[in-house]
Amino acid sequence: MAEDVYKALADPTRRRILDELVDRNGQTLFEICARLVTKHGLGLSRQAISQHLAVLESADLVRSRRQGRYKFHDLNTEPLERIAARWLRPDSPESTP
Repeated sequence: MAEDVYKALADPTRRRILDELVDRNGQTLFEICARLVTKHGLGLSRQAISQHLAVLESADLVRSRRQGRYKFHDLNTEPLERIAARWLRPDSPESTP
């Protein structure tokens, strides 16, 4: 699972999408596209952004929910917390010289 997270974070566009969801969680595809154009100058199609969102969803960094005819995208930091917890565990006595 961590490999999926690393692969998802390897792309700068996907990192920008996550940054936008940090600023304002629960956005639609249209809102994300508009913010990427206005703040970052990215003129990607909705299809391209949708594909990036699919990669982020498969890594469980983004969760989607439907409300009526709209699909909202929410940031999920749980996979990152699991990775950070693995790196931040205290040193075991065996690892000290």
